[in-house]
Amino acid sequence: MPKIEVNEKLFFNLLDKKYDYDTLEQKLTYAKAELDEKPDMSKPENERVIKIELNDTNRPDLWSTNGVARQLKLHEGGKTVDYNTFMSRKGDIKDFGNRIVNVDAELKDIRPYMVAFVISGKPIDDPMLKDIIQTQEKLAWNFGRKRKSISMGVYRIADISFPVKYHAVDPDKTSFVPLQCTEPMTCRQILTEHPKGKDFGWILQDKKKFPLLSDAKDEVLSMAPIINSATLGAVQVGDKGLMVELTGDNMENLILSANIVACDFADCGYKIEPICVKHPYETGFGKDIVVPFYYQPSTKAKLSRINKLLGTDFTQEKVIDALTRMGSTVTAQKDGDDVEFTLFPAPYRNDFLHEVDIIEDVMIGAGLENFEPETPSDFTIGRLLPITYLSRKAKTLMVGLGYQEMIFNYVGSKKDYIDNMLIDPKHVIEIANPMSENYQFVRSDILSSLLRAESKSANAIFPHKIFEIGKVAYLCEEENTGTRTRQNLGFLTAANNANFNDAASEVSALLYFLDHTYEVTESDDPRFIPGRQAAVLANGKKIGIFGEIHPQVLENWSITVPCVGGEIDLEEMAQH
Repeated sequence: MPKIEVNEKLFFNLLDKKYDYDTLEQKLTYAKAELDEKPDMSKPENERVIKIELNDTNRPDLWSTNGVARQLKLHEGGKTVDYNTFMSRKGDIKDFGNRIVNVDAELKDIRPYMVAFVISGKPIDDPMLKDIIQTQEKLAWNFGRKRKSISMGVYRIADISFPVKYHAVDPDKTSFVPLQCTEPMTCRQILTEHPKGKDFGWILQDKKKFPLLSDAKDEVLSMAPIINSATLGAVQVGDKGLMVELTGDNMENLILSANIVACDFADCGYKIEPICVKHPYETGFGKDIVVPFYYQPSTKAKLSRINKLLGTDFTQEKVIDALTRMGSTVTAQKDGDDVEFTLFPAPYRNDFLHEVDIIEDVMIGAGLENFEPETPSDFTIGRLLPITYLSRKAKTLMVGLGYQEMIFNYVGSKKDYIDNMLIDPKHVIEIANPMSENYQFVRSDILSSLLRAESKSANAIFPHKIFEIGKVAYLCEEENTGTRTRQNLGFLTAANNANFNDAASEVSALLYFLDHTYEVTESDDPRFIPGRQAAVLANGKKIGIFGEIHPQVLENWSITVPCVGGEIDLEEMAQH
């Protein structure tokens, strides 16, 4: 989970009060956080650092000193500044004057999107500068997948001439002086010689052109997402006006990140001024993007549902008060004997996807200390679900057939679940806000996990026979959620003599002892060799597949021995 370091003096100034640390530890639960380490009290007040651990990866607005302070302040009944004074909305775009950024069409396939705004009004002091840097890194590292999908740069606005250009350049012919250097370097040199280039150069290394941000006088601001220039990008204590920009490949996340940073600065007393970024292509929010921008949809919940899930008897007024303490705007209207609430999230939040998210905020806003544990009053008789019974029986049978059980994570990379398996990605679920690219997709089959394990087992004595019974998920329009989760059995045999008949025998034995009739038919799955694979049907419906693994798939995994495998949908079997 993310951890942040906050300056004690800045933090309590933002709170407008000072807590003792026992009280603070209890209050932090309202921000889904906990006290990780108290400051060293021997240091001067303005140098003391509080370490806080955040327990929710879906609330990037809390990954800063002001984010936590704002949530605690709101819960105490405090107020924030009026974000509507600088927040654009559809049909109400704030005046951006001459502050324009023009985006090069060539960036569409490199690093396509950008947003930006200006903060001004008072000098940046040392605690605030450190917090800016921390927020920048937390957003880029956690929310932005190590700068791949989001990176943030900050520049002295006084020295910038508009319009600014966000354009694609030849990395071998374009040079500037990066931060921490005194001599110019080409963009290509920066990737291999500069410390930040070594850390993040992998994002651009395969690109023929690199993104560059420069002003109307051709002064370089930065080479996103790697490094700022040593001129316009060298922000110092005392600077009175800053330009904040974010680049990446997901416009919604960029706008959210911009809103978070802008609201943080506004709460600290700075003036926020919008910038218009003009894209020559569609972004999902139009071509001209003016941030900060409010785009969050509303979410609804019923009073009866809130009370049922929380075990409470809250009134309409109590619910509105609780949600207001969490920073949201709420309206209520009668719906027969019930009350329906419509929640409009704060501009720095986009974590309301379902009514249960509203109910969670009601719980936190009302105060966790106000909920007493209760013993259930209903008496029930427990029994195994059919799928649980079938899974346990299948597990016993697979062990009896000489297989070793494996347990894997069901979240992984595009390479593991798509590229290596030669499958069409259109049905694979991609996580909107992954912690890293290694956990970007949800597996749609178990075979990929088994092959990954086999790729690490070359030194073990053959044959290798492994299986897993676990969850897979994929996109499915038939479901209300748009996705379907299933319990599957996957198996894999690696041996010099592994062949189709072996896999057919294993499937036959398994389904016989599971007392399940089946038939096989031809299949055309790219994971298996054509003509050496078969689909498994039960009651005319496909429930699985087996066969010899395709040589290209084996090569992708660096597996040097023949493999056969298969996968059975146990959930479908349990229904018949």
